[in-house]
Amino acid sequence: MTDTAWIDAALTSARPQAVGALLRYFRDLDRAEEAYQNACLRALKSWPQNGPPRDPAAWLIMVGRNVGIDEVRRSRKQEALPDDDQAISDLDDAEDALAERLDGSHYRDDILRLLFICCHPDLPPTQQIALALRIVSGLSVKQIARAFLVSEAAMEQRITRAKARVAEAKVPFEAPGAVERSERLASVAAMIYLIFNEGYSASGDTAEIRSPLCEEAIRLARLLLRLFQSEPEIMGLTALLLLQHARAAARFDADGAVILLEDQDRRRWNRPLIAEGLALIDKAMRHRSSGPYQVQAAIAALHARAETPEDTDWKQIELLYGALEIMQPSPVVTLNRAVAVSKVRGPEAALEMIEPLAQRLQNYFHFYGVRGAFLMQLGRNDEARTAFDRAIALANTTAEAAHIRMHLDRLMRDSQPRDAKSSKK
Repeated sequence: MTDTAWIDAALTSARPQAVGALLRYFRDLDRAEEAYQNACLRALKSWPQNGPPRDPAAWLIMVGRNVGIDEVRRSRKQEALPDDDQAISDLDDAEDALAERLDGSHYRDDILRLLFICCHPDLPPTQQIALALRIVSGLSVKQIARAFLVSEAAMEQRITRAKARVAEAKVPFEAPGAVERSERLASVAAMIYLIFNEGYSASGDTAEIRSPLCEEAIRLARLLLRLFQSEPEIMGLTALLLLQHARAAARFDADGAVILLEDQDRRRWNRPLIAEGLALIDKAMRHRSSGPYQVQAAIAALHARAETPEDTDWKQIELLYGALEIMQPSPVVTLNRAVAVSKVRGPEAALEMIEPLAQRLQNYFHFYGVRGAFLMQLGRNDEARTAFDRAIALANTTAEAAHIRMHLDRLMRDSQPRDAKSSKK
């Protein structure tokens, strides 16, 4: 680790707690972020000379509060501050006193509030993710813009609009009750999953650029798990992200083409991530309070435990998707369940299951890809070709389109007369 790398690591680790506490004090997202940035600048000057403080988060909160209060006084804005902010700038040993007040409940609620504000329901998903990556994770606008494949100016506007909506929403700053805390936790978990999917759904040519989104989502999930250690759904969420990300190195070939799960080189899967994910889902299941993230993680765990594709317990996967259908009824869940059904009872049964979904999934790439695969397995090649053509038209990435074209090429080869095939050998 370089001479200053420890400072970067400490600032990154302390950021959610420090910004969350400063937000509670100032009740203004921009001011909290600015106060934290000013505290970081002072840390970069002070810490190399004086060494790390005993509690970096407490140090940053104390300095950020002092700077923020002085800024308010200088600008002469008549904005009320919380009662407990009186004259903190005049305390000689503020760090020790402040550290004692950073009890578990404040710590948890500050970070949960900060995350919840970023995923406020008034914000569209893209703004939720951008705001969380900027405010909670501390990524620069340039880094976020690169991950989303947009210009810095466009991302700056997106984040500015999100902050404006948050200010208008007037999220309460009082400690939430049990019910509200649970609701906030569910919203935050969904937002973290959105961040992960933004990275996970990248195509082969952008996977490396967007992979940091998966890693940041895992970091936030681990943070949430440290705060709510007995919440089985947060265990399930974290396990799900770990198990899915463990396959990252095997998901695309050298040309960026998609490699299906059953064709992946399982030796390239990240075994430490899998071990961590399996331990978490096993722990979650012992709570006997199942939820959607746990069920999805359990499905991913069955894939992870299979040494070969043939070892996959498709019967259990079908049962788990059935449970997920009850918890979260969705045509996409049914489509996924149909894939398991095709492995257990054959493509005809699976095709029969997805036909009623055609209207609702008429613009969904994966529906036509899956339908085409079932039809191809049944030898109904003309219908399969039609489904694959529709899938290509709806493809979101070049990798998806290339994968479907591979199926079409196979259909073309299989539909050629036998003597024509022989003449090419």
